[in-house]
Amino acid sequence: MKKSERAIIVKKILDKKYPKTPVPLNHDDNFSLLIAVLLSAQCTDERVNQITPILFSKASSPKAMSKLTQNQIYKIIKPCGLGPQKSAAIKKLSSILVKNFMGEVPNNFKDLEKLPGVGHKTASVVMSQGFGIPAFAVDTHIHRLAQRWGLTNGKNVKKTEEDLKKIFPRSAWNKLHLQIIFWGREFCQARECYGLECEICRKCYPKRKKPFVHKKP
Repeated sequence: MKKSERAIIVKKILDKKYPKTPVPLNHDDNFSLLIAVLLSAQCTDERVNQITPILFSKASSPKAMSKLTQNQIYKIIKPCGLGPQKSAAIKKLSSILVKNFMGEVPNNFKDLEKLPGVGHKTASVVMSQGFGIPAFAVDTHIHRLAQRWGLTNGKNVKKTEEDLKKIFPRSAWNKLHLQIIFWGREFCQARECYGLECEICRKCYPKRKKPFVHKKP
């Protein structure tokens, strides 16, 4: 089966299962989305959604956030993990947004990725879910599933993003990013499916008998 044929199978199943794709991180605007995505690194969406209301009740704008001390931010976001790094990044990026962008989140990759704590994946999520600009945010979970489904050669996250963008239409990128995440959580978990159990794995590789061995990103 060709990669393009597997891509058709994947998209058909995901569209049927997840016709609607609500953003899992609660937010009110692009600033709160940016902060939520930053906090989600090595943390569950559920935990982030518990913490962000507390944080934003103290400071809901870049100007207000920049006036908090790093320690004040840290005390609130500590349960999300990586507290020292994340609190420093949040305070610094808030100050930069006020100073250089009139308190607004920039709508381009170049400026977003220059912000402290904001890598390409975080920027991609903000661009796609915040601004509606086509982007394909690939994290380790999507990287793993793309390997299992034969959509990438699995060399690294960057290569996986390039491969997914080539085989799926640009208009589908934003929705597919979320659909793949939802499917992975529900049916194709890291330590359960192993490329053998879920409907997508079985249809993409009907003759696969042994657990799939992933290449680390």
